[in-house]
Amino acid sequence: MATGLMPQAVEAEDQSQQFRQLQGQLSDQWSSIDEFDRTPHDILVVPSLSLDNRELEKIKGIHHYEERLLYTVIRLRNPRTRLIYVTSQPIHPTVADYYLQLLPGVPFSHARERLLMVSTYDSSLKPLTEKILDRPRLIERIRQALRPGQSYMTCFNSTVLERELSLQLGVPLLGVDPDLLHWGTKSGSREIFAQCDVPHPDGSELVYSTEELSAMAAELWERQPRLKRIVIKLDEGFSGEGNALLDLRPLESVAPGSVSQSQRAEAIHRSFENLRFQAPSENWANFGSRVPDLGAIAEAFVEGDEKRSPSVQGRVNPNGEVEILSTHDQILGGPDGQIFLGCRFPADDAYRLEIQEYGRRVGQCLSEKGALERYSVDFIATPKLDAPDQWDLQAIEINLRKGGTTHPFMTLKLLTNGHYDNSTGLFHDFEGNPKYYIASDNLHKPAYRGLLPSDLMDIIAHHRLHFNSATETGTAFHLMGCLSEFGKVGLTSIGNSPEHAQAIHNQVINVLDEETKGAELHPYRSSYPTTRIRWDGSM
Repeated sequence: MATGLMPQAVEAEDQSQQFRQLQGQLSDQWSSIDEFDRTPHDILVVPSLSLDNRELEKIKGIHHYEERLLYTVIRLRNPRTRLIYVTSQPIHPTVADYYLQLLPGVPFSHARERLLMVSTYDSSLKPLTEKILDRPRLIERIRQALRPGQSYMTCFNSTVLERELSLQLGVPLLGVDPDLLHWGTKSGSREIFAQCDVPHPDGSELVYSTEELSAMAAELWERQPRLKRIVIKLDEGFSGEGNALLDLRPLESVAPGSVSQSQRAEAIHRSFENLRFQAPSENWANFGSRVPDLGAIAEAFVEGDEKRSPSVQGRVNPNGEVEILSTHDQILGGPDGQIFLGCRFPADDAYRLEIQEYGRRVGQCLSEKGALERYSVDFIATPKLDAPDQWDLQAIEINLRKGGTTHPFMTLKLLTNGHYDNSTGLFHDFEGNPKYYIASDNLHKPAYRGLLPSDLMDIIAHHRLHFNSATETGTAFHLMGCLSEFGKVGLTSIGNSPEHAQAIHNQVINVLDEETKGAELHPYRSSYPTTRIRWDGSM
Protein backbone atom coordinates (compact mmCIF):
# COMPACT_ATOMS: atom_id res chain seq x y z
CA MET A 1 0.00 0.00 0.00
CA ALA A 2 1.11 3.56 -0.69
CA THR A 3 1.09 4.40 2.98
CA GLY A 4 3.54 1.64 3.81
CA LEU A 5 1.22 0.40 6.56
CA MET A 6 -0.05 -3.14 6.98
CA PRO A 7 -3.83 -3.60 6.48
CA GLN A 8 -4.37 -4.12 10.21
CA ALA A 9 -2.56 -0.86 10.98
CA VAL A 10 -4.64 1.01 8.40
CA GLU A 11 -7.84 -0.40 9.91
CA ALA A 12 -6.73 0.61 13.42
CA GLU A 13 -5.92 4.13 12.21
CA ASP A 14 -9.31 4.36 10.50
CA GLN A 15 -11.02 3.29 13.73
CA SER A 16 -9.08 5.88 15.73
CA GLN A 17 -10.10 8.60 13.30
CA GLN A 18 -13.77 7.55 13.33
CA PHE A 19 -13.69 7.45 17.13
CA ARG A 20 -12.25 10.97 17.35
CA GLN A 21 -14.89 12.25 14.93
CA LEU A 22 -17.60 10.65 17.04
CA GLN A 23 -16.19 12.24 20.20
CA GLY A 24 -16.30 15.59 18.40
CA GLN A 25 -20.08 15.51 18.84
CA LEU A 26 -19.52 16.05 22.58
CA SER A 27 -17.59 19.29 22.09
CA ASP A 28 -20.35 20.55 19.79
CA GLN A 29 -22.87 20.11 22.64
CA TRP A 30 -20.64 21.17 25.53
CA SER A 31 -20.86 24.48 27.34
CA SER A 32 -20.49 23.45 31.00
CA ILE A 33 -21.04 20.26 32.92
CA ASP A 34 -24.02 21.73 34.78
CA GLU A 35 -25.77 22.85 31.57
CA PHE A 36 -24.79 19.57 29.90
CA ASP A 37 -26.49 17.68 32.75
CA ARG A 38 -29.71 19.65 32.30
CA THR A 39 -30.14 18.93 28.59
CA PRO A 40 -32.03 15.86 27.29
CA HIS A 41 -29.63 12.93 27.09
CA ASP A 42 -29.63 9.17 26.99
CA ILE A 43 -26.69 7.96 29.06
CA LEU A 44 -25.29 4.49 28.42
CA VAL A 45 -23.34 3.35 31.49
CA VAL A 46 -20.92 0.46 30.89
CA PRO A 47 -19.12 -0.05 34.25
CA SER A 48 -16.66 -2.54 32.79
CA LEU A 49 -13.34 -2.92 34.61
CA SER A 50 -11.40 -3.46 31.41
CA LEU A 51 -8.11 -4.15 33.15
CA ASP A 52 -5.74 -7.09 33.34
CA ASN A 53 -7.77 -10.08 34.59
CA ARG A 54 -4.95 -11.58 36.62
CA GLU A 55 -4.50 -8.31 38.48
CA LEU A 56 -8.25 -7.93 39.09
CA GLU A 57 -8.45 -11.44 40.55
CA LYS A 58 -6.48 -10.16 43.55
CA ILE A 59 -9.46 -8.03 44.66
CA LYS A 60 -12.21 -9.81 46.58
CA GLY A 61 -15.64 -9.49 45.01
CA ILE A 62 -14.26 -7.70 41.97
CA HIS A 63 -17.21 -8.70 39.76
CA HIS A 64 -19.47 -6.64 42.04
CA TYR A 65 -17.42 -3.50 41.40
CA GLU A 66 -19.64 -2.88 38.38
CA GLU A 67 -22.06 -1.51 40.98
CA ARG A 68 -19.75 1.41 41.85
CA LEU A 69 -21.08 3.52 38.98
CA LEU A 70 -24.66 3.23 40.19
CA TYR A 71 -24.35 6.79 41.44
CA THR A 72 -25.06 7.72 37.81
CA VAL A 73 -28.69 6.74 38.47
CA ILE A 74 -28.93 10.00 40.39
CA ARG A 75 -28.59 11.81 37.03
CA LEU A 76 -32.24 10.84 36.52
CA ARG A 77 -33.04 13.87 38.67
CA ASN A 78 -33.12 15.61 35.29
CA PRO A 79 -36.66 14.66 34.14
CA ARG A 80 -35.48 14.60 30.50
CA THR A 81 -32.61 12.16 31.07
CA ARG A 82 -32.86 8.44 30.36
CA LEU A 83 -30.24 5.97 31.54
CA ILE A 84 -29.24 2.48 30.41
CA TYR A 85 -27.09 0.58 32.91
CA VAL A 86 -25.42 -2.65 31.74
CA THR A 87 -23.93 -5.28 34.05
CA SER A 88 -22.54 -8.79 33.79
CA GLN A 89 -25.11 -10.23 36.19
CA PRO A 90 -28.48 -8.74 37.19
CA ILE A 91 -28.34 -6.25 40.04
CA HIS A 92 -30.62 -7.10 42.94
CA PRO A 93 -33.89 -5.11 42.57
CA THR A 94 -33.54 -3.83 46.13
CA VAL A 95 -30.26 -2.16 45.16
CA ALA A 96 -31.86 -0.47 42.15
CA ASP A 97 -34.76 0.72 44.33
CA TYR A 98 -32.30 2.11 46.86
CA TYR A 99 -30.58 4.40 44.35
CA LEU A 100 -33.87 5.56 42.86
CA GLN A 101 -35.12 6.51 46.32
CA LEU A 102 -32.07 8.77 46.76
CA LEU A 103 -33.25 11.03 43.95
CA PRO A 104 -34.09 14.46 45.35
CA GLY A 105 -37.39 15.95 44.24
CA VAL A 106 -38.21 13.31 41.59
CA PRO A 107 -41.10 10.86 41.90
CA PHE A 108 -39.83 7.30 42.16
CA SER A 109 -42.14 6.05 39.41
CA HIS A 110 -41.08 8.80 36.99
CA ALA A 111 -37.40 7.98 37.44
CA ARG A 112 -38.01 4.24 37.23
CA GLU A 113 -39.63 4.57 33.81
CA ARG A 114 -36.48 6.27 32.52
CA LEU A 115 -34.10 3.59 33.83
CA LEU A 116 -33.33 0.50 31.76
CA MET A 117 -31.14 -2.10 33.45
CA VAL A 118 -29.62 -4.72 31.16
CA SER A 119 -27.54 -7.80 31.96
CA THR A 120 -25.36 -10.10 29.86
CA TYR A 121 -26.01 -12.98 32.31
CA ASP A 122 -22.32 -13.86 32.06
CA SER A 123 -20.28 -14.27 35.26
CA SER A 124 -16.99 -15.05 33.50
CA LEU A 125 -13.88 -12.98 34.21
CA LYS A 126 -13.95 -11.34 30.79
CA PRO A 127 -14.46 -7.55 30.89
CA LEU A 128 -18.12 -6.56 30.68
CA THR A 129 -17.54 -4.62 27.45
CA GLU A 130 -16.13 -7.74 25.80
CA LYS A 131 -19.24 -9.65 26.89
CA ILE A 132 -21.44 -7.00 25.26
CA LEU A 133 -19.41 -7.12 22.04
CA ASP A 134 -19.91 -10.90 21.98
CA ARG A 135 -23.70 -10.36 21.90
CA PRO A 136 -24.80 -8.58 18.69
CA ARG A 137 -28.50 -8.87 19.59
CA LEU A 138 -27.84 -7.08 22.88
CA ILE A 139 -25.93 -4.35 21.03
CA GLU A 140 -28.87 -3.91 18.68
CA ARG A 141 -31.30 -3.68 21.60
CA ILE A 142 -29.16 -0.97 23.20
CA ARG A 143 -28.82 0.89 19.90
CA GLN A 144 -32.59 0.98 19.45
CA ALA A 145 -33.05 2.38 22.96
CA LEU A 146 -30.71 5.34 22.39
CA ARG A 147 -31.87 8.59 20.80
CA PRO A 148 -29.57 9.56 17.90
CA GLY A 149 -27.63 12.75 18.53
CA GLN A 150 -28.74 12.90 22.16
CA SER A 151 -26.76 10.03 23.63
CA TYR A 152 -23.34 9.41 25.09
CA MET A 153 -21.57 6.51 26.74
CA THR A 154 -19.62 6.53 30.00
CA CYS A 155 -17.49 3.79 31.53
CA PHE A 156 -15.08 2.99 34.35
CA ASN A 157 -12.04 3.03 32.08
CA SER A 158 -11.70 3.14 28.33
CA THR A 159 -9.75 0.67 26.21
CA VAL A 160 -9.95 -0.57 22.63
CA LEU A 161 -13.01 -2.58 23.77
CA GLU A 162 -14.93 0.54 24.79
CA ARG A 163 -13.81 2.27 21.59
CA GLU A 164 -15.15 -0.64 19.53
CA LEU A 165 -18.49 -0.58 21.37
CA SER A 166 -18.75 3.19 20.88
CA LEU A 167 -18.16 2.77 17.14
CA GLN A 168 -20.63 -0.10 16.78
CA LEU A 169 -23.34 1.88 18.55
CA GLY A 170 -22.47 5.17 16.87
CA VAL A 171 -22.48 6.83 20.31
CA PRO A 172 -19.63 9.09 21.54
CA LEU A 173 -17.68 7.90 24.55
CA LEU A 174 -17.13 10.48 27.29
CA GLY A 175 -13.73 9.02 28.12
CA VAL A 176 -10.07 9.04 27.16
CA ASP A 177 -9.00 7.84 23.71
CA PRO A 178 -7.38 4.38 24.18
CA ASP A 179 -4.45 5.60 22.06
CA LEU A 180 -3.50 7.80 25.03
CA LEU A 181 -3.62 5.17 27.79
CA HIS A 182 0.16 5.13 28.13
CA TRP A 183 -0.10 8.38 30.10
CA GLY A 184 -2.04 6.58 32.82
CA THR A 185 0.55 3.84 33.36
CA LYS A 186 3.27 3.98 36.02
CA SER A 187 5.95 4.79 33.44
CA GLY A 188 3.76 7.25 31.54
CA SER A 189 2.92 9.04 34.79
CA ARG A 190 6.60 9.57 35.48
CA GLU A 191 7.05 11.10 32.02
CA ILE A 192 4.18 13.52 32.60
CA PHE A 193 5.53 14.54 36.02
CA ALA A 194 8.91 15.31 34.47
CA GLN A 195 7.34 17.28 31.63
CA CYS A 196 5.24 19.55 33.87
CA ASP A 197 7.71 19.92 36.76
CA VAL A 198 5.77 17.98 39.39
CA PRO A 199 8.00 16.48 42.12
CA HIS A 200 8.18 12.68 42.07
CA PRO A 201 10.46 9.93 43.43
CA ASP A 202 13.56 8.85 41.55
CA GLY A 203 12.91 5.76 39.45
CA SER A 204 13.63 3.73 36.35
CA GLU A 205 12.48 3.45 32.79
CA LEU A 206 9.94 0.82 31.79
CA VAL A 207 11.45 -2.64 31.20
CA TYR A 208 10.02 -6.00 30.16
CA SER A 209 12.34 -8.57 31.73
CA THR A 210 13.28 -9.36 35.32
CA GLU A 211 16.98 -9.10 34.40
CA GLU A 212 16.51 -5.55 33.11
CA LEU A 213 14.40 -4.78 36.16
CA SER A 214 17.18 -5.83 38.54
CA ALA A 215 19.67 -3.76 36.52
CA MET A 216 17.38 -0.71 36.77
CA ALA A 217 17.04 -1.26 40.54
CA ALA A 218 20.83 -1.48 40.86
CA GLU A 219 21.25 1.81 38.96
CA LEU A 220 18.63 3.46 41.17
CA TRP A 221 20.46 2.31 44.30
CA GLU A 222 23.70 3.65 42.80
CA ARG A 223 22.10 7.09 42.36
CA GLN A 224 20.49 6.96 45.81
CA PRO A 225 22.96 5.10 48.07
CA ARG A 226 20.92 5.90 51.21
CA LEU A 227 17.86 4.07 49.93
CA LYS A 228 16.39 1.51 52.30
CA ARG A 229 13.66 0.13 50.04
CA ILE A 230 12.61 0.15 46.40
CA VAL A 231 9.07 -0.28 45.07
CA ILE A 232 8.69 -2.63 42.11
CA LYS A 233 5.58 -1.67 40.15
CA LEU A 234 3.83 -3.49 37.36
CA ASP A 235 3.19 -0.81 34.76
CA GLU A 236 -0.56 -1.45 34.68
CA GLY A 237 -1.09 -2.46 38.30
CA PHE A 238 -4.45 -1.65 39.90
CA SER A 239 -5.35 -0.31 43.36
CA GLY A 240 -1.77 -0.79 44.65
CA GLU A 241 -2.00 -4.57 44.36
CA GLY A 242 0.48 -4.60 41.47
CA ASN A 243 3.23 -3.29 43.77
CA ALA A 244 5.95 -5.15 45.63
CA LEU A 245 8.61 -3.93 48.04
CA LEU A 246 12.31 -4.75 47.77
CA ASP A 247 14.12 -4.36 51.11
CA LEU A 248 17.73 -3.29 50.47
CA ARG A 249 18.89 -3.59 54.07
CA PRO A 250 19.62 -7.36 53.86
CA LEU A 251 21.73 -6.57 50.77
CA GLU A 252 24.29 -4.30 52.49
CA SER A 253 27.13 -6.53 51.28
CA VAL A 254 26.42 -5.39 47.70
CA ALA A 255 25.64 -1.74 48.54
CA PRO A 256 27.05 0.99 46.27
CA GLY A 257 30.82 1.19 46.65
CA SER A 258 31.11 -2.45 47.76
CA VAL A 259 30.84 -4.39 44.50
CA SER A 260 30.36 -3.74 40.79
CA GLN A 261 26.96 -2.69 39.49
CA SER A 262 26.55 -6.00 37.64
CA GLN A 263 27.19 -7.94 40.85
CA ARG A 264 24.68 -5.75 42.64
CA ALA A 265 22.12 -6.40 39.91
CA GLU A 266 22.67 -10.17 40.19
CA ALA A 267 22.15 -10.04 43.97
CA ILE A 268 18.98 -7.98 43.55
CA HIS A 269 17.66 -10.43 40.97
CA ARG A 270 18.15 -13.30 43.41
CA SER A 271 16.41 -11.31 46.14
CA PHE A 272 13.25 -10.90 44.03
CA GLU A 273 12.15 -14.21 45.57
CA ASN A 274 11.86 -12.32 48.88
CA LEU A 275 9.82 -9.37 47.63
CA ARG A 276 7.10 -8.19 50.00
CA PHE A 277 3.86 -8.24 48.02
CA GLN A 278 0.86 -6.03 48.68
CA ALA A 279 -1.70 -8.58 47.45
CA PRO A 280 -1.99 -11.41 50.02
CA SER A 281 -2.19 -14.15 47.39
CA GLU A 282 0.75 -12.88 45.31
CA ASN A 283 4.12 -14.62 44.91
CA TRP A 284 7.24 -14.03 42.83
CA ALA A 285 6.50 -16.83 40.35
CA ASN A 286 3.27 -15.13 39.33
CA PHE A 287 4.46 -11.54 39.73
CA GLY A 288 7.63 -12.15 37.72
CA SER A 289 5.66 -13.80 34.93
CA ARG A 290 3.66 -10.57 34.50
CA VAL A 291 6.73 -8.42 33.83
CA PRO A 292 7.11 -9.50 30.16
CA ASP A 293 3.37 -8.87 29.60
CA LEU A 294 2.79 -5.62 31.49
CA GLY A 295 6.27 -4.19 31.97
CA ALA A 296 7.57 -2.90 35.29
CA ILE A 297 9.50 -0.04 36.85
CA ALA A 298 11.66 0.36 39.95
CA GLU A 299 10.99 3.44 42.09
CA ALA A 300 12.48 4.82 45.29
CA PHE A 301 10.26 4.08 48.29
CA VAL A 302 9.34 7.24 50.19
CA GLU A 303 10.26 6.63 53.83
CA GLY A 304 8.77 8.47 56.80
CA ASP A 305 7.44 7.93 60.30
CA GLU A 306 4.32 9.84 59.28
CA LYS A 307 3.03 9.44 55.75
CA ARG A 308 -0.17 10.42 54.04
CA SER A 309 -1.51 9.73 50.58
CA PRO A 310 -3.43 12.74 49.26
CA SER A 311 -4.88 12.78 45.76
CA VAL A 312 -6.39 15.31 43.40
CA GLN A 313 -9.14 14.59 40.89
CA GLY A 314 -9.67 16.54 37.68
CA ARG A 315 -11.41 16.47 34.34
CA VAL A 316 -10.58 17.59 30.83
CA ASN A 317 -13.87 18.58 29.22
CA PRO A 318 -14.63 18.05 25.51
CA ASN A 319 -13.46 21.61 24.80
CA GLY A 320 -10.03 20.83 26.27
CA GLU A 321 -10.57 22.89 29.43
CA VAL A 322 -9.15 21.55 32.70
CA GLU A 323 -11.33 21.50 35.81
CA ILE A 324 -10.22 20.46 39.29
CA LEU A 325 -13.02 18.42 40.86
CA SER A 326 -11.85 17.44 44.34
CA THR A 327 -9.02 16.44 46.66
CA HIS A 328 -8.90 13.57 49.12
CA ASP A 329 -6.71 12.00 51.75
CA GLN A 330 -6.68 8.35 50.77
CA ILE A 331 -7.04 5.62 53.38
CA LEU A 332 -4.51 2.92 52.54
CA GLY A 333 -3.91 -0.55 53.90
CA GLY A 334 -2.03 -3.72 53.07
CA PRO A 335 1.39 -4.79 54.38
CA ASP A 336 3.06 -1.47 53.53
CA GLY A 337 0.14 0.93 53.15
CA GLN A 338 -0.12 0.82 49.35
CA ILE A 339 -3.61 -0.65 48.81
CA PHE A 340 -6.56 1.73 48.46
CA LEU A 341 -9.26 1.18 51.09
CA GLY A 342 -11.14 4.47 51.15
CA CYS A 343 -10.80 8.24 51.39
CA ARG A 344 -11.60 11.41 53.33
CA PHE A 345 -12.84 14.58 51.68
CA PRO A 346 -11.34 17.09 51.43
CA ALA A 347 -7.59 16.62 51.72
CA ASP A 348 -5.84 18.36 54.62
CA ASP A 349 -5.77 22.13 54.23
CA ALA A 350 -1.99 22.04 54.79
CA TYR A 351 -1.49 20.84 51.21
CA ARG A 352 -4.76 20.59 49.32
CA LEU A 353 -4.28 23.82 47.35
CA GLU A 354 -0.75 22.75 46.46
CA ILE A 355 -1.85 19.41 45.07
CA GLN A 356 -4.62 21.24 43.22
CA GLU A 357 -1.96 23.26 41.41
CA TYR A 358 0.07 20.14 40.59
CA GLY A 359 -3.14 18.48 39.41
CA ARG A 360 -3.90 21.42 37.16
CA ARG A 361 -0.44 21.19 35.58
CA VAL A 362 -0.93 17.49 34.92
CA GLY A 363 -4.40 18.12 33.49
CA GLN A 364 -3.11 20.81 31.14
CA CYS A 365 -0.38 18.46 29.92
CA LEU A 366 -2.95 15.70 29.37
CA SER A 367 -5.24 18.13 27.55
CA GLU A 368 -2.42 19.11 25.19
CA LYS A 369 -1.95 15.43 24.39
CA GLY A 370 -5.65 15.09 23.56
CA ALA A 371 -6.89 13.36 26.72
CA LEU A 372 -10.53 13.69 27.77
CA GLU A 373 -12.59 13.24 30.91
CA ARG A 374 -11.43 12.13 34.33
CA TYR A 375 -7.94 11.81 35.71
CA SER A 376 -6.45 11.71 39.18
CA VAL A 377 -2.97 12.19 40.61
CA ASP A 378 -1.84 10.35 43.75
CA PHE A 379 0.86 11.70 46.07
CA ILE A 380 2.89 10.68 49.09
CA ALA A 381 3.11 13.42 51.73
CA THR A 382 5.70 13.47 54.54
CA PRO A 383 6.53 16.25 57.05
CA LYS A 384 9.55 18.34 56.01
CA LEU A 385 12.53 17.77 58.29
CA ASP A 386 13.31 21.48 58.60
CA ALA A 387 9.65 22.54 58.90
CA PRO A 388 7.46 19.82 60.48
CA ASP A 389 4.30 21.88 59.93
CA GLN A 390 4.92 21.76 56.16
CA TRP A 391 4.71 18.74 53.89
CA ASP A 392 6.94 17.36 51.18
CA LEU A 393 4.82 16.09 48.27
CA GLN A 394 5.90 13.40 45.82
CA ALA A 395 3.59 12.42 42.95
CA ILE A 396 3.49 8.67 42.37
CA GLU A 397 0.90 7.97 39.67
CA ILE A 398 -1.79 9.24 37.32
CA ASN A 399 -5.04 7.36 36.77
CA LEU A 400 -6.86 7.98 33.49
CA ARG A 401 -10.14 6.47 34.65
CA LYS A 402 -12.75 6.66 37.32
CA GLY A 403 -11.47 5.35 40.62
CA GLY A 404 -12.26 4.80 44.26
CA THR A 405 -12.63 8.54 44.88
CA THR A 406 -14.98 9.14 41.93
CA HIS A 407 -18.23 7.62 43.15
CA PRO A 408 -18.15 9.14 46.69
CA PHE A 409 -17.62 12.65 45.37
CA MET A 410 -20.18 12.29 42.59
CA THR A 411 -22.66 10.88 45.11
CA LEU A 412 -22.15 13.99 47.25
CA LYS A 413 -22.43 16.34 44.27
CA LEU A 414 -25.53 14.75 42.80
CA LEU A 415 -27.33 14.36 46.15
CA THR A 416 -26.75 17.95 47.27
CA ASN A 417 -26.63 19.76 43.91
CA GLY A 418 -23.64 21.62 45.35
CA HIS A 419 -20.32 22.83 43.96
CA TYR A 420 -16.58 22.59 44.58
CA ASP A 421 -14.79 25.84 45.46
CA ASN A 422 -11.31 25.87 43.92
CA SER A 423 -10.23 28.84 46.03
CA THR A 424 -10.60 26.88 49.28
CA GLY A 425 -10.78 23.24 48.19
CA LEU A 426 -14.12 22.89 50.02
CA PHE A 427 -17.47 21.64 48.76
CA HIS A 428 -20.62 23.65 49.47
CA ASP A 429 -24.17 22.43 49.16
CA PHE A 430 -26.86 24.38 47.32
CA GLU A 431 -27.33 26.68 50.33
CA GLY A 432 -23.60 27.30 50.74
CA ASN A 433 -22.91 24.98 53.68
CA PRO A 434 -19.60 23.06 53.59
CA LYS A 435 -19.87 19.27 53.40
CA TYR A 436 -17.37 16.58 54.34
CA TYR A 437 -17.30 12.81 54.02
CA ILE A 438 -15.42 9.63 54.71
CA ALA A 439 -15.85 6.81 52.20
CA SER A 440 -14.75 3.20 51.99
CA ASP A 441 -14.84 0.39 49.45
CA ASN A 442 -13.63 -2.07 52.06
CA LEU A 443 -15.88 -2.31 55.07
CA HIS A 444 -15.10 -6.00 55.14
CA LYS A 445 -15.78 -8.44 57.98
CA PRO A 446 -16.49 -12.19 57.94
CA ALA A 447 -19.49 -11.67 60.23
CA TYR A 448 -21.24 -9.67 57.51
CA ARG A 449 -21.35 -12.65 55.15
CA GLY A 450 -24.82 -13.89 54.43
CA LEU A 451 -26.46 -10.46 54.63
CA LEU A 452 -28.67 -9.98 51.59
CA PRO A 453 -29.22 -6.48 50.14
CA SER A 454 -32.76 -6.61 51.55
CA ASP A 455 -31.32 -7.41 55.00
CA LEU A 456 -29.09 -4.35 54.74
CA MET A 457 -32.12 -2.25 53.80
CA ASP A 458 -33.93 -3.51 56.91
CA ILE A 459 -30.99 -2.50 59.10
CA ILE A 460 -30.63 0.88 57.40
CA ALA A 461 -34.33 1.67 57.85
CA HIS A 462 -34.55 0.47 61.46
CA HIS A 463 -31.49 2.40 62.64
CA ARG A 464 -32.13 5.38 60.35
CA LEU A 465 -28.72 5.16 58.72
CA HIS A 466 -29.90 6.32 55.31
CA PHE A 467 -28.99 9.65 53.73
CA ASN A 468 -31.36 12.39 54.90
CA SER A 469 -32.16 14.72 52.01
CA ALA A 470 -33.48 17.38 54.42
CA THR A 471 -30.24 17.72 56.42
CA GLU A 472 -28.07 16.43 53.55
CA THR A 473 -26.20 14.19 55.98
CA GLY A 474 -26.07 10.44 56.47
CA THR A 475 -24.70 7.47 54.60
CA ALA A 476 -25.05 6.30 51.01
CA PHE A 477 -24.14 2.64 50.46
CA HIS A 478 -22.60 0.90 47.46
CA LEU A 479 -21.13 -2.52 46.59
CA MET A 480 -24.14 -4.06 48.32
CA GLY A 481 -23.92 -7.11 46.06
CA CYS A 482 -20.62 -8.02 47.79
CA LEU A 483 -22.19 -8.49 51.20
CA SER A 484 -23.66 -11.97 51.07
CA GLU A 485 -20.68 -13.79 49.56
CA PHE A 486 -17.74 -11.69 50.77
CA GLY A 487 -18.99 -9.78 53.81
CA LYS A 488 -17.93 -6.57 52.09
CA VAL A 489 -19.78 -3.31 51.48
CA GLY A 490 -18.97 0.28 50.52
CA LEU A 491 -20.28 3.46 52.09
CA THR A 492 -19.99 7.24 51.90
CA SER A 493 -20.79 9.02 55.18
CA ILE A 494 -21.57 12.71 54.67
CA GLY A 495 -21.46 15.24 57.51
CA ASN A 496 -21.22 18.95 58.27
CA SER A 497 -17.66 18.66 59.57
CA PRO A 498 -14.89 16.05 59.37
CA GLU A 499 -15.76 14.95 62.90
CA HIS A 500 -19.45 14.69 62.06
CA ALA A 501 -18.74 12.56 58.98
CA GLN A 502 -16.47 10.30 61.04
CA ALA A 503 -19.14 9.91 63.74
CA ILE A 504 -21.73 8.91 61.13
CA HIS A 505 -19.26 6.44 59.61
CA ASN A 506 -18.49 4.94 63.03
CA GLN A 507 -22.20 4.60 63.82
CA VAL A 508 -22.78 2.54 60.68
CA ILE A 509 -19.92 0.19 61.57
CA ASN A 510 -21.10 -0.16 65.16
CA VAL A 511 -24.65 -0.98 64.05
CA LEU A 512 -23.52 -3.58 61.50
CA ASP A 513 -21.18 -5.15 64.05
CA GLU A 514 -23.97 -5.32 66.61
CA GLU A 515 -26.45 -6.74 64.12
CA THR A 516 -24.09 -9.53 63.06
CA LYS A 517 -22.30 -10.42 66.29
CA GLY A 518 -24.61 -13.32 67.15
CA ALA A 519 -27.02 -15.78 65.64
CA GLU A 520 -30.15 -13.88 66.71
CA LEU A 521 -32.12 -12.41 63.82
CA HIS A 522 -33.90 -9.07 63.89
CA PRO A 523 -37.05 -9.25 61.72
CA TYR A 524 -37.87 -5.57 61.38
CA ARG A 525 -40.73 -5.95 58.95
CA SER A 526 -43.60 -8.35 58.57
CA SER A 527 -43.80 -10.50 55.49
CA TYR A 528 -45.39 -8.73 52.54
CA PRO A 529 -45.12 -8.95 48.76
CA THR A 530 -42.36 -6.76 47.37
CA THR A 531 -42.74 -4.81 44.14
CA ARG A 532 -39.83 -5.54 41.82
CA ILE A 533 -38.48 -3.72 38.81
CA ARG A 534 -38.14 -5.82 35.72
CA TRP A 535 -35.02 -5.29 33.65
CA ASP A 536 -37.05 -3.65 30.91
CA GLY A 537 -38.04 -0.91 33.34
CA SER A 538 -41.63 -2.14 33.76
CA MET A 539 -43.34 -3.50 36.84
